[in-house]
Amino acid sequence: MSEEISKKVINIFSKHGKQKTTNPEEKVRTFAGFSYVRMDKDVNGYPFKEEKLLDYAKDCHYIVKVMRDKNGSPSLYSYNVPNDKLLDFLLMFRNNKLNGSIIEIDKFLPKSII
Repeated sequence: MSEEISKKVINIFSKHGKQKTTNPEEKVRTFAGFSYVRMDKDVNGYPFKEEKLLDYAKDCHYIVKVMRDKNGSPSLYSYNVPNDKLLDFLLMFRNNKLNGSIIEIDKFLPKSII
């Protein structure tokens, strides 16, 4: 009996995935040498609301991992950068106020937006 229930649960999710249609407006495009995908709606089909997106962004933090040479061997530094300071932080590398190689940028998700 439990095996039959498991099959039904799996079938519910597989049907949901098959019903989702792709929006031709969400195709990968290129601008200024970078690829991007534009999304006008969330996965539930609702249009994004500017106020909610901005509130979400205020809560985001990024961990930027930077490799630097320390006494002849590499060290990894992890910086906690608030969303509103991320561009300032990256510009510090561009302007040679910070040095090293950015290895990874991870985002703390306060809650899922998509």
